[in-house]
Amino acid sequence: MFVNLMVQLLWISYSPVTGAAAQFYHVTDLKIGFLAMTFMIVFIPLSIPVSWAIDTYGFRKSVGFGALLMGIFAVTRGLAGTNYTWVVICTIGIGIGQPFLMNSWTTLPARWFEKEFRATAVGLVTLSGLIGIALGMVITPMLVASTGNLATVQLIYGAIAALSAVLFIIFARDNPPTPPCAEGSEVRALVLDGLKSAVKNKMFWLLVFIQFLGMAIFNGLTTWIEPIVRGRNFGSSEAGDLGALMLVGGIVGAIVLPALSDRQHKRKRFLFIGVLLAIPFLIGVTFARSLPILLLSSFGLGFFLISASPIAMQFATEITYPTPEGTSNGLLQLFGQASVVFVYLMDAMKTKDGSFTPSLLLAAVLLLVATGVISFLKDPKIILTDPESSVPVIEAENLVE
Repeated sequence: MFVNLMVQLLWISYSPVTGAAAQFYHVTDLKIGFLAMTFMIVFIPLSIPVSWAIDTYGFRKSVGFGALLMGIFAVTRGLAGTNYTWVVICTIGIGIGQPFLMNSWTTLPARWFEKEFRATAVGLVTLSGLIGIALGMVITPMLVASTGNLATVQLIYGAIAALSAVLFIIFARDNPPTPPCAEGSEVRALVLDGLKSAVKNKMFWLLVFIQFLGMAIFNGLTTWIEPIVRGRNFGSSEAGDLGALMLVGGIVGAIVLPALSDRQHKRKRFLFIGVLLAIPFLIGVTFARSLPILLLSSFGLGFFLISASPIAMQFATEITYPTPEGTSNGLLQLFGQASVVFVYLMDAMKTKDGSFTPSLLLAAVLLLVATGVISFLKDPKIILTDPESSVPVIEAENLVE
């Protein structure tokens, strides 16, 4: 959770101060937005190889390597000063480490938690990333205002990221002393076989589409939050508060909805609730000019939209059984990061006066489409264990021929 918190904080740290960062590096707003988009661009070619590494070499070695890259390049980025080119290079280095962290979100719960708690565990890891983004949204404008030097702020973040990497390498373990489930029920297919199984699964591709849309909207809003509200006479401080409150809503939602999903053993129902109820709050973010309404809309949007992601990830691991968790999660994250296309499209769709209203309305329509896609999903069958045996009983309906 600590290393995931830090990599997300590093990702978002320029967004709430886009205007000030553009002046600091003597570049345009789009080039500052590109620093966030770099994470998504780098993720795309690395996702599947990283998933293979996680499933082959283990959680501790793979994530430890990614955390080490994050720490080294985060410190170096802080030392780059006003040199935008070096900042881009270091950001790419941090971005290379990110998939090692994100593609392990379902691997650890599968090895350390019983089945009825796994969606909750994925939600908690998701929560750590949300906390990182929220901290970046709130603290960055404050630190920039107090230090007056964006490079110093990045160096502070880099030092903390390096500490998180060192702690992970020292304390992380691949497996608990006592297995959390019956012997044999944790067995997964080989990576290549699991990959073939996942891509043949029609419901998995529906989840990929939903994850893509959800992450496209989330990444777009967080990347452009300051320019979105700039035209409504709000500054970087208010933008940071709005972004942070959206993340606070997501943190609450990532705790509540996945836990309810685990308790009721229902994925489709709560995925539908999350996506559908995000729409009216997105409309609020699009049109509200009152700060209280904007704050309420941001919280509600975060609560419902963000909480759908851990449910979708756990949904994917269950319907693609016996595909390794790292593989199914990696594929889902891969297509989610392809949302960089939408992030760029949001900037391209700006009106002449800099308004993001057209792209935000498009986002609302896409969420409505996603609710229709969810209706075609079926809840995964629970993989039960015979009480008289340690062998798991997998219902045939859940297997891919």
